[in-house]
Amino acid sequence: MNTEFSYVGFWSVIPPLVAIVLAFITKEVVFSLLIGIMSGALIYSVIFNLGILGIFTVTIDTMIGNLADPENISIVIFVAMLGGLMALIIRSGGSSAYGSWASGKIKTKQGASIATSLLGLIIFIDDYFNCLTVGTVMRPITDRHKISREKLAYIIDSTAAPICVIAPISSWAGAIISYYPETSGISGMQAFLSSIPLNLYALLSVTMVFWISLKKNSDYGKMVNAERRAAEVGILDSNNAASCEVEDDLDRIPVSGKGKIYDLIVPIFLLVIFSIAAMLWSGGYWDGEGKSLFDAFGDTDAGFSLCLGGIGALFATMLIFVPRKLFGFGEFFKVVGTGIKSMVPALLILTLAWTISGICGDLLNTGSYVAYLVEASSMPVQFIPVLLFIIASALSFATNSWGAFGILIPIGITICNSVAPQLSIVSLSAILAGSVFGDHCSPLADTTILSSLGARCNHIDHVITQMPYGLTVGAVCIIGYLISGFVIPMGYGISLALILPVSFALLFLLILILPKVLKPVEKKK
Repeated sequence: MNTEFSYVGFWSVIPPLVAIVLAFITKEVVFSLLIGIMSGALIYSVIFNLGILGIFTVTIDTMIGNLADPENISIVIFVAMLGGLMALIIRSGGSSAYGSWASGKIKTKQGASIATSLLGLIIFIDDYFNCLTVGTVMRPITDRHKISREKLAYIIDSTAAPICVIAPISSWAGAIISYYPETSGISGMQAFLSSIPLNLYALLSVTMVFWISLKKNSDYGKMVNAERRAAEVGILDSNNAASCEVEDDLDRIPVSGKGKIYDLIVPIFLLVIFSIAAMLWSGGYWDGEGKSLFDAFGDTDAGFSLCLGGIGALFATMLIFVPRKLFGFGEFFKVVGTGIKSMVPALLILTLAWTISGICGDLLNTGSYVAYLVEASSMPVQFIPVLLFIIASALSFATNSWGAFGILIPIGITICNSVAPQLSIVSLSAILAGSVFGDHCSPLADTTILSSLGARCNHIDHVITQMPYGLTVGAVCIIGYLISGFVIPMGYGISLALILPVSFALLFLLILILPKVLKPVEKKK
């Protein structure tokens, strides 16, 4: 079936709204995504008179089309291979050995939270890689210290996209640079580097993670209940009210008693090294053309490179584990299969999330409708940064962060170049910040889904417990970008000296007050 583009105005935002509302009401992500997808297919079928059958053909065609996208296929393969690597590490006894060692070194709950946050900052090359790797490595340690899976998922999520979106050497930087208009007078890399100090959501989110990790009784909202449940009852995940572990395929893997700490560290280290090397290779760093590291990462194929890194890590792990007889050659592939199987639920959700994004972006032109609203607004130019932040947040909430900045960067920067060139850099920062903010609050976002998977946490519970934190930072960003539109004409340095202190002061004021205001009342037994 050949699909055509359409423009349906407000109706284009109905599918993501349906999926999001249902997700919060039912807490069933797969069902909610399916209904959202089919509502979009229904709108499209009515427009082109495709009949009842069209609802299903449009749904399947879009799903197949998105799965056939090379970037998405690469992510599916990488997630599957990472599941296999996780299973091998567990089977070797590496996770158990590392947990035993770390329990002697990390003696407090705060220490476990800080260690998790630091690892999240270190793994900055890709958010997918970050979410799954940090969860794999740190989950046994946070479990020992009775940190809830919701809290672990929040730490993972808030040190994944926020650090990737301000890291010059990352898959995100490459994509952002490629979207920056070439007619702007400066290169995409120059604009990206200049935008980092003004990316308020990223800077404030990372700050908040460390504050909440360090300070006792700093949680608020539903996270208080999750942490209380973990500390007092020992139930780490609400999926299971009878035990502190949610048993799945990975839990049933027998653990070798011969494992060493390096059986966890070496495979993860090799995965990082192979992935970075593959990114440089696919970006042409060694082609003899004199490309810099920044240029190579800007031109890299992130999904393909992660697949190469995953294959290299699996092969190297086989050479490390099998000769030492931690398990046999045949069992090696059996364990890999078990790990891949454990990733199927997350891959299903990712597939559906990509499908609803395709319905909205490719068929109903949700992005074009949002772009029209931006261009049609006649408000003063000083409000452009905060407006772009809000629009990027909404668009990212309904689709995903990459889709949001992919749509808004060319539009927003072109608008600024025409009417207020001095606002171009802060507008880029606002778009990137809003894209991550909306992503953090959305149950449909791929990074949010993978953070839940990495922590092995109920997905909707992760979204509900993280949202108050995301909204807190988002509210500060709105004020920060509102101020920026008026102070940027004073100069870049002066603006930073005004915007950053005000934003950080407001954040600390809120995170000191909110735990006292939004602390759930403990039910009497």
